[in-house]
Amino acid sequence: MRATTILFQHACRITLFTRENCGLCTQARSVLSNVWDARHFEYKEIDIIKDESVPRWRDLYEFDVPVIHVSRAVAPEEHPKSASKALKLMHRFTVDEVQAKMDVAEGA
Repeated sequence: MRATTILFQHACRITLFTRENCGLCTQARSVLSNVWDARHFEYKEIDIIKDESVPRWRDLYEFDVPVIHVSRAVAPEEHPKSASKALKLMHRFTVDEVQAKMDVAEGA
């Protein structure tokens, strides 16, 4: 039981910033699916056009999607004001690059 608790303490959260009709976003989801097959994480997706709860995401990432933020699962939810400090990957990324960011997040 204790090992399970330790695993959950180090689990990552990956937030994908996306929008409709984005071919690179479809490719990013595929990469994240492959990462999931090897290593589980919490997942959140934010459509920067449709999500009106925080309109600044559109201002930040309108021309940069897909973008992922990688953080520890216990970290506070992403907010545009702290986006510059986020562990992130943009546009095209590989399974290895995502897992490397996860390693950094888990070590933080």
